[in-house]
Amino acid sequence: MIAITLLETPYGSLMKVTNLDDVHPLVRRRLADLGIMQGSVISLRKAMPFGGPCTIEVKGQWIAIRRKDAGRIVVEAC
Repeated sequence: MIAITLLETPYGSLMKVTNLDDVHPLVRRRLADLGIMQGSVISLRKAMPFGGPCTIEVKGQWIAIRRKDAGRIVVEAC
């Protein structure tokens, strides 16, 4: 499997989180509170222009996160 960042994935494709080590510990904790941890299945839904936030979907819930943080989440295809 090829590991890429969440920002490099096509919109709407299901991806499995493989590594969150580069994400800041406080952000990692908040993501875990929302159900995003290693092994979670997520998909990139939207990325706002001009470096704005990204919207991801996890278990039917849409969450907006900073583009910087989305670029540090390593995923692979399911």
